[in-house]
Amino acid sequence: MSPPPGTTRWNRGTPVSGADVTVLRTPRRRRDASLLTLGLFVAIAAALLPVFSVIAPGPWVAGAVLVTAGVLGAGLLVRLARLPAVLASVAEIVAGVALLTAIFGRTTSLLLVVPTPGTFATVPRLLDAAAEEIRVGVAPVVPETGLAFLLVAAIGGLAIVLDHVVLTARMPLLAGVGLVAVSLIPTIAIPSDVDVVAFVLLAAALLFLLRVDTRARTATETRARSPHLFGVSATALGVAAVAVIVAIVATPLLPQPGLRFATGGTGGVGTTINPNLELGNDLRQPREVDVLTVRTTAPTAPYLRAVTLSTFDGTVWQPDSSDTVPVPADGPVFDAPAVDGDITLADWTTTVTVDQLDSPWLPVPYPASTVSGLTGDWLGMPQNRTVVTRAGSTRDQVYEVQANVPRPTLEQIRSRSTGGPGVDASLSALPADVPAVIGDTAREVTAGAQNPYDQLIALQSWFRGSSFRYSLDAPVDAGFDGAGLDAVADFLQVKAGYCVHYASAFAVMARTLGIPSRIVIGYLPGTASSIPQQGGTEYTVSSSQLHAWPETYFEGIGWVPFEPTNSLGVPTNFASGTTGGGTTAPTTPEEDAAAPEAAPSAAPSQADRGDIDAQGGAGGTVGTRVGTGWVVPVVVLLVLLVAAAAPGTVRSVLRRRRLADARAGDPVAAWTAVREDAVDLGIPAPGAESPRAFAARLVEEHGAEADDVDLLREALERASYAGDAADPARGPALAAAVERVRASLAARVGAGRRARARLLPRALVVRPGAVTTAPDRETVG
Repeated sequence: MSPPPGTTRWNRGTPVSGADVTVLRTPRRRRDASLLTLGLFVAIAAALLPVFSVIAPGPWVAGAVLVTAGVLGAGLLVRLARLPAVLASVAEIVAGVALLTAIFGRTTSLLLVVPTPGTFATVPRLLDAAAEEIRVGVAPVVPETGLAFLLVAAIGGLAIVLDHVVLTARMPLLAGVGLVAVSLIPTIAIPSDVDVVAFVLLAAALLFLLRVDTRARTATETRARSPHLFGVSATALGVAAVAVIVAIVATPLLPQPGLRFATGGTGGVGTTINPNLELGNDLRQPREVDVLTVRTTAPTAPYLRAVTLSTFDGTVWQPDSSDTVPVPADGPVFDAPAVDGDITLADWTTTVTVDQLDSPWLPVPYPASTVSGLTGDWLGMPQNRTVVTRAGSTRDQVYEVQANVPRPTLEQIRSRSTGGPGVDASLSALPADVPAVIGDTAREVTAGAQNPYDQLIALQSWFRGSSFRYSLDAPVDAGFDGAGLDAVADFLQVKAGYCVHYASAFAVMARTLGIPSRIVIGYLPGTASSIPQQGGTEYTVSSSQLHAWPETYFEGIGWVPFEPTNSLGVPTNFASGTTGGGTTAPTTPEEDAAAPEAAPSAAPSQADRGDIDAQGGAGGTVGTRVGTGWVVPVVVLLVLLVAAAAPGTVRSVLRRRRLADARAGDPVAAWTAVREDAVDLGIPAPGAESPRAFAARLVEEHGAEADDVDLLREALERASYAGDAADPARGPALAAAVERVRASLAARVGAGRRARARLLPRALVVRPGAVTTAPDRETVG
C-alpha cells in the first residue's frame, strides 16, 4: 500500500515523505531507463563487430544501426511515458516493421513505412535470396538485398528480445550471455585473432548494464550497506580486469581451432582447405566451382601445396606447425633448396589468382622461394615451405611464386639414400602395434627393388595397378573410412578407396621400410584454359581437385612427392640422363615434355567422386580421426542438455540468494521470494496489487497458510512504513514461512505446472511487480 501524500514514508529507517519519494523516483527511473537503453545499444554494436569477418561492411550496416536505434528508442519512449511494459515490446515491433518497410519495401508500402500485403509477399523472396547468398558465398560475403534484409531484420529482432530481457525482465546478465554467444559465432566460423577492440567494448557495455541495473535496485539503501555495494563494484572491476587479461594475453597462446570445409550438399561449394584429416563423416557432393587460376612458365601445371602432416600416432596425422618468418613484400621468403651440387635447379614462375577459396593456408608450388603480391600479414614456415596467415584469408589474393625445382636424373636419385642426419626421427616413426599386413605387404611389393627410389616406384605402380580401384563407397561400406593403421590394413585387403587412403597407406608402408614420409594437402594440377604463350599457360583449378598425396625425403635432393592414388594425378617418374632429368612428381611436374609417363591420367568423373578430391564439403573432409563420428552428436546433446538446464539452474541460484537474505532478516527479500514462487507456478503477481490484497488472494484462492502469509506481510509493512530495520533474529522464521508458502502453493497445482516451474521458471522473464511495497527494490521497466 502507498501512504497518503504528506505522511512519513520510511526506507530502512530513513524518513522520506511520500511526495518527495515520488518526485525523486521519476527522474531516477527515467535516467536509469535511458542509460540502460544506451548501454544495450552499445553492447549490441560491440557484439556484432566480429561479424565483419564473415559479412563485408556495406549499406546494410547503416540499416542495422537505424533499425536498432529505432527499436530501442520506441521502447524507451513507452517507458518514459510510464505506460505498461508490454506496450514497449509492441511499440518496438511496430517501429521495427516500419523501418524495415522504409528500407526494403518502399515500392509496395503506403507512406513509405506502412507495409501492405504486397510488402509481406516480398519477404519469402528476400529470404530465398539470402539463403542462396549464404550457400554460395565465401567470407567475407558482400551482401545483396536478400542477405542485407535478413541481417537487418535479425539484428532488429535481437534488439527487441534483449530490450525485454534487460529493461522489462531486468536480467542484464542473461542478455550478456546471449551477446557473447553472438560475438563468438564469426570466430567459430572463421578462426582468427581476438578482436580486442570489440571484446573490450562489449565487456565495458555489459559491466555498464550490470552497474546501472544494480544501482537502480539498491539506490535507496542506507549507508550501512554502502561497503557491500562498493565491494560488489570492486569485485566486478576485478572480474573485468581478469577477463581482459585472459582474452588479450592467454587466448592467442591457445591452440588454433582446426579449419573446416565449407558445407557441401546440393549446390554447395568446397572453398576451404582443411589441415586435418577427418574421415568418417557422411560424404556429400557439392557443386563444383573454380577456386583459383594458375599461370605458369613451367612445362605443365604444378601441384599446389597448402599443408603438410608429418606426425602420426597410429590414428591421426597431425598438421605441421613450426617457427615462422614474415613474408616480405619483395625478396625471398625461403632460402634456395639445399641440394647437392650436381643436382640441377629449374626456376619456374607461377602466378595464382584466387577466386572461390577462403583459407588461411596459401596454395603454392614446391619448393617456393619467393612469394610476392600478397595483401595482409602472411607467415612462411621454412620447415615445409608453406605459407599461412593467422587472421587473413586467401580470398581475392593475386600473388606470384618463384620456385627452384630440383631436377635429378634417374641415376642421381637412385644413388641417394633416404633420410639423413638433418631429418627428424619422427618422420620415420610408427607405433608399436602396426598390423603385420602393412609391413609384410610393403616388403613383398618391393622385394625386387635395389634402392629406396625403386622401392617407392614399386609401391606407386602397385597402387596404380589394375588390382586397386578408386571408390568412395567401399571405405564406408567396409567400415574403414579413415587413415589410421586399422583403416590402412583394411584398405590393403579391400583395395578400394580414395586419395587419403592411398596417401596414408603409401606413407605408412614407406615408414615400415625405414623411409621418412609425410602427407601433403593441396590441389591437383588444373585444366588448361588457354594456349601456351610467352607469359605461360593458364590453368583453372576447381574445388573437385582438392587432393592429398605422400612425400618422401632423399638426402641431397629433399622432399620428393609420389602419386599412388589410382587413376588420379601424375605419377612420379624420373628420366635417365646426366642433366635436366624429368619428373612427373606432384609438386615438381616440370618434367621433360617428351617423357610419355608425364601425361596426367584421366581422373574419375565428378559423379564418381565425393571425398576431398571431389569436394570441400563437410561430408568428405581430408582427415584421419578414426571413430570420432560420435563426437559431434554427443557435443550437440550436451549443449542441448546444458541449455535446457540453464533456466532452472539460474532460478535456483537466485532463489537461494533470496532465502539467504530472508534468513538474515530482510522482509523485502522474503516477500519478493514468495511473489517469484507464485509467478513460477502461474499465479499472477501484478505490481498494482497491494500486499494485503495479494496475501488474501494467496490464502483464499491458492491454499496458502494464513499464518505464514500474514507473518511475511506484516514484516514487509513494518519495514516499509514503520521503519523497522532488518532483524536477524526473525530471519529463520521468515525463511521457513517462505518455504511453507511455496510448498502449499505447489500442492494446489498439477504435476506438469510444477515441472515447468522447475525447468522453465517464469519469474526469470515475468518479474513480479512489487514496486509499491518495496521502494528500494524499484524496477526501471
